[in-house]
Amino acid sequence: MAKSTRSKKSIVGEKSLQFFRSYINNASPVGFETWGQKLWIEYLKPYVDSYFVDPYGTAVGIINPDHKFKVVIEAHADEISWFVNYVTAEGLIYLKRNGGVDHQTAPASRVLIHGKKGPVKGVFGWPAIHTRLGSSDKETNPKTENLWLDCGARNKKEVEALGIHIGAVVTYQDGFDELANGNYVGRAFDNRVGGFMIAEVARLLSENKKKLPFGLYVVNAVQEEIGLRGAEMIARRIKPNIAIVTDVTHDTTTPMINKHIEGDVSTGKGPSLSYAPAVHNKLLAIVEKIAKDKKIPVQWRALSRSTGTDTDSFAYSNDGCPSVLISIPLRYMHTTVEMLHKDDIDNTIRLMYETLLTLSPKTNLSYL
Repeated sequence: MAKSTRSKKSIVGEKSLQFFRSYINNASPVGFETWGQKLWIEYLKPYVDSYFVDPYGTAVGIINPDHKFKVVIEAHADEISWFVNYVTAEGLIYLKRNGGVDHQTAPASRVLIHGKKGPVKGVFGWPAIHTRLGSSDKETNPKTENLWLDCGARNKKEVEALGIHIGAVVTYQDGFDELANGNYVGRAFDNRVGGFMIAEVARLLSENKKKLPFGLYVVNAVQEEIGLRGAEMIARRIKPNIAIVTDVTHDTTTPMINKHIEGDVSTGKGPSLSYAPAVHNKLLAIVEKIAKDKKIPVQWRALSRSTGTDTDSFAYSNDGCPSVLISIPLRYMHTTVEMLHKDDIDNTIRLMYETLLTLSPKTNLSYL
């Protein structure tokens, strides 16, 4: 396994980091990604020739829009969240999942309920340990059906007066922070770190005045967390010739993760490349060679039938699109304290950037 190159100067400057902070701190739940997409497009605009937003909110910046040969770099914009489902007479709020949110991490968390009058603060209530145990030592485990929100209202009418309604989306309040030794922590790095990184690739191309021999589509897709839906739609619309997808993958070095199943991947040791049926072998070999030539550390995973990412939607779209997945290692996925390393951000951006500089319409990706 290659070692981290932490001594190199970061390619992410303070202006970029400031955008990243605000992008993470802004809510972008499944189906309501527009709140985050507005920030993303404003940041991307100076570095692309044009942009558009599809009917469900996938945002696309384009460099060289008149080229017939099309390359996509893609991430997804949505985060897991909850929906208001039922309000009791006493003003407590019960929920449904919106994406793969983890109910076991919810108790005692702070949230924002996005109602018709704007965000309302609330908390996941949970009984004190004294009352849960009672006369037995058997704990009550959190489940979707026994979790509730308390927003300070004491009856249903007070809840409604705050603008909270059935179907209002709920996101966690926790935001971006920095830990020791170059680690970042925050909510929804899955996968707004990807949206940040593809925007940074566009920035580097623009600032370094690189001319690409193809049209580049910088795609921030919606609704990945409920089945890769945004990628399905935009792949049919763009009809790309090549797709480079970036998402998060599991750091497997923490307790309770079986490396025999999940492989050996760690934060701070570079992006992860994957073997999988949806990953095009010849395109993957090109990315691997670039990593070796440019001394970019990489790690490896095997993903079997599905990558579980938008790579699958692009690979199997239209008549087939050679696609590759470049993942960034992440600890504590689908929690409010997702953790990644800034070196991995740099190296993932570099690997995508250098790959784009290598590709052309003449790149031979034929298997035979």
